[in-house]
Amino acid sequence: MARILITSAIPYINGIKHLGNLVGSQLPADLFARYMRGRGHEVMFICATDEHGTPAELAAAKAGKPVEAYCAEMHAVQAEIARGFRLSFDHFGRSSSQRNHRLTQHFAGKLAENGLIREVTEKQVYSIDDGRFLPDRYIEGTCPNCGYTSARGDQCDNCTKQLDPTDLIDPHSTISGSTNLEVRETTHLYLMQRALKDRIEAWIDSKTDWPILTTSIARKWLHDGDGLQDRGITRDLHWGIPVRKGDTPWPGMEGKVFYVWFDAPIEYIACTAEWADAHGLEDAAWQRWWRTDKGADDVTYYQFMGKDNVPFHTLSFPATLIGSGEPWKMVDYLKSFNYLNYDGGQFSTSRGRGVFMDQALSILPADYWRWWLLSHAPESSDAEFTWENFQASVNKDLADVLGNFVSRVTKFAKSKFGETVPEAGHYGPQETALIEGLDTRIRDYERLMDQMEIRKAAAELRAIWVAGNEYLQSAAPWSVVKTDPDQAQATIRLSLNLIRLYAILSRPFIPDAAWAMMEALSSDDWTWPKDVTAALGALPAGHAFAVPENLFRKITDEERAEWQQKFAGTRD
Repeated sequence: MARILITSAIPYINGIKHLGNLVGSQLPADLFARYMRGRGHEVMFICATDEHGTPAELAAAKAGKPVEAYCAEMHAVQAEIARGFRLSFDHFGRSSSQRNHRLTQHFAGKLAENGLIREVTEKQVYSIDDGRFLPDRYIEGTCPNCGYTSARGDQCDNCTKQLDPTDLIDPHSTISGSTNLEVRETTHLYLMQRALKDRIEAWIDSKTDWPILTTSIARKWLHDGDGLQDRGITRDLHWGIPVRKGDTPWPGMEGKVFYVWFDAPIEYIACTAEWADAHGLEDAAWQRWWRTDKGADDVTYYQFMGKDNVPFHTLSFPATLIGSGEPWKMVDYLKSFNYLNYDGGQFSTSRGRGVFMDQALSILPADYWRWWLLSHAPESSDAEFTWENFQASVNKDLADVLGNFVSRVTKFAKSKFGETVPEAGHYGPQETALIEGLDTRIRDYERLMDQMEIRKAAAELRAIWVAGNEYLQSAAPWSVVKTDPDQAQATIRLSLNLIRLYAILSRPFIPDAAWAMMEALSSDDWTWPKDVTAALGALPAGHAFAVPENLFRKITDEERAEWQQKFAGTRD
């Protein structure tokens, strides 16, 4: 039994995420966690909400709530939606937890001890009316290059020119609209990533099995332009983790907090500690997952994230871990994803364009979405959600192939042989060929799942479902029962066992349907089918079963048209 640690990029607190966010991290991580548990491995699957930074403060202000209350409320909302999608986190934590406060301050102290923190005095724009320094993207004005009147302090979206806030003509705060701005000096802490460049690069070079998408992004940030840069780890904000060296005050840093990019990935570790706390366990329980001197040397650590998060997880977070000089577990495999676009354009949180996670669950159960998103995961390139494709995939894969097989087998078995597995008849050449073919396909499915080739694994699983349909159609028990009822019973006995096999194999993708299949078969034996012949005999003659409710209904053309119009923009 292997020990598998899995983290998915933690979602930001300000609002409900869309399907593109879901398929870029949490959902494929859940698929892998469920699969590894199904294979009998010990799994720790961790996620949390990312709760610090200016956007959290502004979202709370817009909602008219204290930021602490807003974050607590939105954490509960995101946790409930995650449960709705059947995301099987061992713990869903919060980056604002005291565990993360202490760990973040601990890492900062260790980095300082090792000479990897430097103080930098810089000039930033301060809004007198807002009473705060403004991050670059919260300053807008006229672009000096093209005259665009809504250029941000970091870049003009019209001409794409990189800018400093002081470049803007007639700048104003996007928080209040105030033009009462001035440039002030402020001092911040910088993590000296450049001093760690050679060690980080050697570590990345050792990951020869990583996806090209992951390593290409990491190397681009290492070498393009001026290469890896030192990076600020503090901000002048009210909401966040106070700057300290472990338990010691940091002179000159009073009133400042750690920058969200620095504390957010540390929450992976802190969240595991939160899990231990929630279960009344000692620190050794979480340290065995994260400290190689406490037992984590035999852990294999997998991360899942969208490509925009890759630089932080291949460079900055590793710099924190390596720079601490402590024996922390480093990621072994980083699975990154391209973007999922929406119906001829892009998902847009600001414009409410696309399907958001709560909306998706309001119109169809989780398995419908899980199947489409995973079977179309944006692995090698960007993917696109279209309602036509979604409808076709649900209707053909789930309803026509899997759902139809389960319905035909159980209904025919009940009508002809009663509500127990029939016992007469023997398996012949057709059954032998089916078992041999399934054995090959299941081993291929395992290989693809082990390699996290998600779209290919979904295609292989569908092919396994198709094999059962083709066998049933060829064996034709509804005809054979008239001339050779014993053979018809043998066909149905094997087919009922196939349903159980499908439940086990399909559970990582469609857990609710898998559970419904097992419940109909009065079975709770989820043993992975290492021996296909044995697996197809797990339900013996005389074992009771029931006809389940329709596993999947088809999406009508009218529904598809209605949803396509409803989710074109402007979220309710």
